[in-house]
Amino acid sequence: MGTRSGKSGIDMSIAAKQLTIVLSRTWWALLLRGIIAVAFGAVVWVYPGLSVATLVVFFGSYCLVDGALGVWSAIKGRREHAAGGGLLIWGLVDIGVGILTLVAPGMTAPALAFYIAIWAVSTGVLEIMIALRLLREQKGEWLLLLAGLASEVFGILVMAQPSAGALALLWLIAAYAAVLGVLLAALSFRVRAAARVR
Repeated sequence: MGTRSGKSGIDMSIAAKQLTIVLSRTWWALLLRGIIAVAFGAVVWVYPGLSVATLVVFFGSYCLVDGALGVWSAIKGRREHAAGGGLLIWGLVDIGVGILTLVAPGMTAPALAFYIAIWAVSTGVLEIMIALRLLREQKGEWLLLLAGLASEVFGILVMAQPSAGALALLWLIAAYAAVLGVLLAALSFRVRAAARVR
C-alpha cells in the first residue's frame, strides 16, 4: 500500500510538472485569452444597451475563440508531454457552448442566462481541477484557482437569478469577464516567469 501510494504521489507530481511546462510554453495563449475576456467585458460594459441577439453573438464568438486557443495549447503541449487533458476538455467545453449559442440566434434572455451559467460552472470546475494539480508543482499558484472560484460564483449567481433584468445580467457578465481576464493574464506571466527560472 505504501509503495502504491508513493508511486501515485510521484505520478501526480510528474503530471503537475508537465502541466506547468505545457502552460509555460503556451503562456501567450493564456495572455491572449485574458485580453479577449477583458475586451469582451469592456464591450458589454461600454454598450449596456446591447440586445440579447447581439450578446448571443458576442458570447458565442468569445467561447469559440477562447476554446480554440485552449485546444491549440493542449494539443501543442501533448506533442511533448502527457499532460494537458484538462486544458483540452476546457477548450472543447468552450467550443461546444459557443456553437450551441450561435445556432440559436432567437434565444431569449433567460435561455442565454442558463447557457452562460452552465458554461461558467463547468469551466469553473475544470479551472479548479487544473489549479489543484498546478499547486503540486508551483506552490502559491492560486490565480487559476481564483479564476475557477470566480466562475463558480458567477455561474451560481446567474442560476439563482435566471429572470433578472437584461441590464443586471450584462453588468454581471462584464464584471466576471474582466475579473477572469485579469486573472488569466496574470497567470500567463507567472507561468512564463516560472519557465525562465527552471
